[in-house]
Amino acid sequence: MRFGMLAAALLGLAGMQAQAQGAAAQGQAQLKTDDDKTIYALGLSIGRSVKVFDLSPAEIEILKKGLTDSLTNAKPAVELETYGPKFQALAKARGEKVGQKYLEEAAKEKGAVKLPSGMIYKELKAGTGASPKATDTVKVNYRGTLTSGVEFDSSYKRNEPAEFPLNGVIPCWTEGVQKMKVGGKAQLVCPAKLAYGEQGSPPTIPPNSTLVFEVELLGIGGQGADVPRAQPAQPKK
Repeated sequence: MRFGMLAAALLGLAGMQAQAQGAAAQGQAQLKTDDDKTIYALGLSIGRSVKVFDLSPAEIEILKKGLTDSLTNAKPAVELETYGPKFQALAKARGEKVGQKYLEEAAKEKGAVKLPSGMIYKELKAGTGASPKATDTVKVNYRGTLTSGVEFDSSYKRNEPAEFPLNGVIPCWTEGVQKMKVGGKAQLVCPAKLAYGEQGSPPTIPPNSTLVFEVELLGIGGQGADVPRAQPAQPKK
């Protein structure tokens, strides 16, 4: 969800005022009906969309106040027209901070190697075959998550390995997969600059996101030609 859309969603929730006030009176959410569960899922969606801000407990309370004031038509404490345009800058600053901390911790893990580009490579299972070149087509299974652990893509869930030119995907993959051997599995922790940068890949990948991939190299070139060709879900733009 883009930040302009997020603002619209928060303001547009005024129609749910009665439900929100009723839940507050009960002290906790009561998920009895399908509508209750859908509204709760809406809360989950909004929560995921603001994870990039890495809010502290005190800041979460401030966010709750803004949401409550919108739902109850209370007088806003600040003007949305003034502070709404600052969403992107705050998201960028917070995202960079969270990403850098995650990269530093990932680099400390046993077996992890920090490459000159800034990506963290960790072999999970040694392969025995050849290593691909950047110009090769590779066949892989993979799973991609945000640093929060939210999964945004998985060939395993589709039950269909992906096959694509290695120089046609994000730089982190181009570099990291070349270090693998067929039959091997590795974790690639990708700084935002080697993934989707300031643009992100809405709605699943926020701007300035550090990404974590588990990649299993199944084949190179003509190996595994029986597997349907498919572009990776997050190709380089």
